[in-house]
Amino acid sequence: MKLLLPSAAACLFLSGATAFSPATPRGAPAPATQQRSDASTSAFASAAGRLSPLFMGRAAAVRAATKGKTDAKKAKVNALYGKKIIMAVKNGGSSDQNANRQLAEVVKAAKGNNVPVENINRAIKRATETDSSNFSESTFEAYGFGGASMVINVLSDNANRVTADVKAAVNKRGGKIAEQGSVLFMYDRRGKVEIPSAEVDEEDLLMAAIDAGCDDMELVEGEEEGTSVVYSEPGDASKMLDAVKEIGFEDGVKMSLSWVTKAPVECPDEDFEKNMEIIDALEELDDVDSVEHNMSN
Repeated sequence: MKLLLPSAAACLFLSGATAFSPATPRGAPAPATQQRSDASTSAFASAAGRLSPLFMGRAAAVRAATKGKTDAKKAKVNALYGKKIIMAVKNGGSSDQNANRQLAEVVKAAKGNNVPVENINRAIKRATETDSSNFSESTFEAYGFGGASMVINVLSDNANRVTADVKAAVNKRGGKIAEQGSVLFMYDRRGKVEIPSAEVDEEDLLMAAIDAGCDDMELVEGEEEGTSVVYSEPGDASKMLDAVKEIGFEDGVKMSLSWVTKAPVECPDEDFEKNMEIIDALEELDDVDSVEHNMSN
């Protein structure tokens, strides 16, 4: 809604200080009409201050910053699935989704994460070129503060670079890279479908999941307000995505594989903030796919 601010002439008229206003003798109290007018002017000035260009500029800056973060996140998701598609084509030996099941699953997940079709086709074509990079997946494990642990999933074409980047992001912020297997045994590998709604009928979803061929499911609240997450067996993630769409959720639904903690911990606020600094730094790295943790707060 647009707010139209009055001109200086209009403000002058509102103040009552015009040639048609009777003069008030010095020292005499102002007439009641002028007092009311002055009060109105004061209220208007207060409202105008709240809608000052500086205030509106800050609001615009916040919106721009939020949009910038959203755009950056979207670009990273697109790049990530581009790498996964290239890896799937090379591992499966074919760019035909009918002949390459791994590729078909990755493309389905990419579409579920709103990756544009032209990006998908470009990545498939790129994978068939002789000079395309060879990507591989790997996992790092780390300890944070207050009993927190982290599982760092990466997808890179340069193992040395990603190892150095991950270690630097963790160590510089007081965390510690753990030995392989010392953290993962506390997590389960699960299929994960994120739904941008908190209004999900569990019975309807259960019936749709059974019809889709899923063996197990767990519906929980999402990390973001107003969202839900459905966990399944890793091999049933694609089927669960079909079940979620079957009960009416199409837009904004995302599918992935995730490490889910078996032993959640609640960290003190100070430790939680330190751990989030580590996670934020890791997620800014181009080669990092995702970071899972065991914090419940």
